Amino acid sequence: MRDFIKYFSGSLFLSLIGGICAFGVGYYYSGTTSGALSALFLTVVLSVLEISLSFDNAVVNAIVLKKMTPLWQHRFLTWGILIAVFGMRLVFPLLLVGVMAHINPFAALKMAALQPEEYAKIMLSSHVSIAAYGGAFLMMVALKYFFEVGKEIHWIHIIERPLTKLGRMEAIEIGLTLITLYSFSKYQIELEKMNFIIFGIGGIITYIAVDGVGAFLQAPDESKQLDLHKASLGMFLYLEVLDASFSFDGVVGAFAITNNLFIIMIGLGVGAMFVRSLTIMLVAKGSLSHYRYLEHGAFYAIGALAILMFTGTICHVPEIITGLIGAILIALSLCSSILYNKKNQTRGMV
Repeated sequence: MRDFIKYFSGSLFLSLIGGICAFGVGYYYSGTTSGALSALFLTVVLSVLEISLSFDNAVVNAIVLKKMTPLWQHRFLTWGILIAVFGMRLVFPLLLVGVMAHINPFAALKMAALQPEEYAKIMLSSHVSIAAYGGAFLMMVALKYFFEVGKEIHWIHIIERPLTKLGRMEAIEIGLTLITLYSFSKYQIELEKMNFIIFGIGGIITYIAVDGVGAFLQAPDESKQLDLHKASLGMFLYLEVLDASFSFDGVVGAFAITNNLFIIMIGLGVGAMFVRSLTIMLVAKGSLSHYRYLEHGAFYAIGALAILMFTGTICHVPEIITGLIGAILIALSLCSSILYNKKNQTRGMV
């Protein structure tokens, strides 16, 4: 309990502030206490949805965060949460609707406040493009991990060992992602096929660009050692794009629950804060080194989320399924890690 308060006190405080704001928003739009309570309930639902969808994100964040300097760790946990809450949950939807409706962001904000049904309709119309972009980026993240040459620790050996060997083929993850994009594009309606492919390629290019910038910043000069400050900047950029890719599906999916942009921002923002707190706890307690296969479970969950994002462009995938699959994969990897630790302790005692 003490650890929970230590690591999640900020999230709990933000939850309280968010709850008060959600109650106020609900009362403003409905003029009734029941309407305000309904808005508060939706905020809780959205927060839980965000946490369930982003648990694997917290694990990956912790993997990268532990390699960063303390300064950049602090910047990710402060600047990063501002970008996550206001950038991805407020500014991004406004910019997207502005582009789709050919209006400026302020007009989009006015539409969100006064015409929420029309705003939600425009937002949902962009689902295919967003899913293609985010799904392609996340698939690149997952495949890059499993195709890593020299990777020695495997959770599901029958799958991971062959993938490590295939990783010797140059850019194999790009080829597989392109094949996946093309396969799913065949099932899109005629008007969306080109958008699906273009935005999917955009996700691949974004990954290559971010990965390239990160590699450039981490590469030491011939006469110098690795500049950890520059390397941490590259990792910070990588995490921000990764966070954005995770949030795409959640932001669009939230409109199936409510068309009120402000409730969505509050609910998803509170959830994002809890994910940040979980990341801090994983880094501080060294959980990743204690649980051998937890990292594997997170990347399997990322790959599954990518496929589900693509599938969601063809048929409706309930958010509860998306969240449960990731949680189950991570839970299984955690259980496997615990069994591995127990088995090795037993051997050590013999």
